[in-house]
Amino acid sequence: MELVSRKVFRGRMKGERRSKRKGTSVEFADFRPYVAGDDLRFIDWNMYARLDRLFLKMFLEEEDLHFYTLIDASTSMDFGTPSKLTYAKQLAAALGFVGLCRTDRVRIETLGTPMRKPGPVLRGRHSVWRMLDYLNSIEPGENVPLLEGAKNFCLRNSGKGILVLVTDLMDKSGYEPALRFLSTQQMDVYVIQTLAPVELNPAEQIKGDLKLVDCEDGDIAEITVSRPLLDRYKRTLDAFVDGARTFCAKRGMAYMLANTDVSVSHLVSNYMRQRGLLR
Repeated sequence: MELVSRKVFRGRMKGERRSKRKGTSVEFADFRPYVAGDDLRFIDWNMYARLDRLFLKMFLEEEDLHFYTLIDASTSMDFGTPSKLTYAKQLAAALGFVGLCRTDRVRIETLGTPMRKPGPVLRGRHSVWRMLDYLNSIEPGENVPLLEGAKNFCLRNSGKGILVLVTDLMDKSGYEPALRFLSTQQMDVYVIQTLAPVELNPAEQIKGDLKLVDCEDGDIAEITVSRPLLDRYKRTLDAFVDGARTFCAKRGMAYMLANTDVSVSHLVSNYMRQRGLLR
């Protein structure tokens, strides 16, 4: 497998991907007239035989791709079995491994990563264990607004490339400002909204009179679970998901809803190939 960008970006190091810059690879780009001092190995002698003029063959330079995974490690992600955060870390590990095998530059961070402590830059298959150690160190409880986390991430990482944001999009101030900000960056953005089965279909697990406590700010709501209430919840959830999908589509970002009940291997090998992130 390999990670696929819908755009062609300039990397920092030699890699296995097509770049806008001309260099040396196996993929032909163009001809240009010979200038004294050019490497004679790239002269097209067939062209010289026909036109009696010297031309150099130019090739597309192959460079590494910047691949970023931004994980929401707020308290709301510590929900479900497995938790949404665990699922996000497994997904980041799977995608990061693909990038490392293709010699891409991989960086994994959380929305709450401090400005002075960015995530490690990883490159090459030998960096797999460093990546896994970093992912294991991520704990829930970084309750920063999505917009603040997105801005801090972009300040730390100004490079171009692919950005995969894994989050449940649950922010009382709204997800729109954060996604709008990311859409202005020179990145190919994929938004993966991760939800637990009980959030998608609570009818079988939530019953009776309940006191619901917001795990992040402590807000309390007392409810009586009934069929009309569950129907209203379902309509609200569908509108929320459809709104996020439409919002992303209008701004050139790819959106995907991930149910933690679906295995990460199935999500990566099937759904992400269909969405164009992998091939």
